[in-house]
Amino acid sequence: MTLASPSLPSLPAGLASLIAGRRRLAVIAALGLGFGCLGLTLLAIGQGAIAIPPGRVAEILWARLTGDAALLEGRDVLVVMNIRLPRVLLGLLVGAGLAVSGALMQGLFRNPLADPGLVGVSAGAGLAAAATIVLGDRFLTGTLMKLPFAVLPFGAFCGGLLSTLALYLIATREGRTSVATMLLAGVALGALAGSLTGLLAFISDDRQLRDLTFWSMGSLGGASWTKLSAIAPIIIPLLLAMPLLARGLNGLMLGEAEAYHLGIPVQRIKAMAILLVALAVGASVAAAGLIGFVGIVVPHLVRLAVGPDHRLLLPLSALGGAILLVGADIVARLVVAPAELPIGIVTAAIGAPFFLWLLLRRSGSLDG
Repeated sequence: MTLASPSLPSLPAGLASLIAGRRRLAVIAALGLGFGCLGLTLLAIGQGAIAIPPGRVAEILWARLTGDAALLEGRDVLVVMNIRLPRVLLGLLVGAGLAVSGALMQGLFRNPLADPGLVGVSAGAGLAAAATIVLGDRFLTGTLMKLPFAVLPFGAFCGGLLSTLALYLIATREGRTSVATMLLAGVALGALAGSLTGLLAFISDDRQLRDLTFWSMGSLGGASWTKLSAIAPIIIPLLLAMPLLARGLNGLMLGEAEAYHLGIPVQRIKAMAILLVALAVGASVAAAGLIGFVGIVVPHLVRLAVGPDHRLLLPLSALGGAILLVGADIVARLVVAPAELPIGIVTAAIGAPFFLWLLLRRSGSLDG
C-alpha cells in the first residue's frame, strides 16, 4: 500500500492569471524602458549646436571602449566625450536618483503623494547648498583656496537629511503618518527654506547670485567629469541598495505593526530609506539644482503599470526617471535654441498638471 504524497494547494485560476499577467507586463516594461533609455541616450548625445547622428555617436562610444584610435579624431569626438557625454550621464544619474527617492518616500509614508520636491526635502537641500556657496565662498575670501565641489553634495545632504527627519517627526504620530499633515508640513518647510535661500541671495555678490539662480531653476548645463565623479559614488550606492529595501517597503505597506510581526526590521528600513533619500536628493541638488516632480510622476506611472511591488517598482522607477530627465533636457535644449531653457521649468510643466490630476483622483482619501 502506497501513500499518496500531499499536494500543495493551488492558486485560484483568476489570481494565477493576474500574477502571470503582471509578470509579463513587468518584463515588457523593463525591456521597453531599457531600450528606450539606451536609444534616448544616443539621441541626447547627438543633440545641440553641432548635430551628430546617433550612429556616429554609437561609433565614437564603441571606439572609446575598444581603444580604436582611428575613429577618435575630429571635432565631433571632442564634443561627445567632453561636453555631451558627461551631461547625459549626469542626467541619467540625477533622474534615476530623484525617481527612486520619490518611490522610497512614497513607500515610507505609504502614500503616492510623497515627493522630495513637494514636501520640502529638495528645498532643504537647496538651502544647504546655497549656504555652502555663499558662506563657504566668503570664508575663503582672501585666500588662494577654492571651494571644492565635493563639499556641495555633503552640505546638500545635511540639508536634505534634516528636512526629511523634520518632516517624518511632524507627520507621524503613534506610528501613523498623516498625509494632510505631511503635505502641509512640506509646504511650510519649503517656504522656510525658500525664505532663507532668498536671504542668502540678498547678501550674495553677482557671481554668487548667478550660482544661486542656477540652483533655483535646475540645469544640466554645468555638467563635467568632475561633477560626475563627485556624485556618482553617492547615487550609485542608492541604486545598488534597492533590493535590500524592497522587501521591507512591501511589508510597510501593511502598516508598521504588521511589518514588525512579519520579522521586518522596521526602524532599520526607515532609517536606511531616510538616509538614502537625503544622500540622493542632496547630491542631485548639488549637481543640477532644484528639479521637481520627477519623484512623483515616474513612480506613480510605474505603479499603475506593474503594481506596488517594490522589487519591480524601484528598478523600473530608476529607468523611468533617467528617461524623463534626459528627455526633458532634450526639450530644454531645443525649444528655445540656440538658448537653453532651465530643465526645472520643463519638469514642472510636465509634473504640475499630473500632480493636480493625482490630487483630484485621491481627493476623498487625503485624511489618511
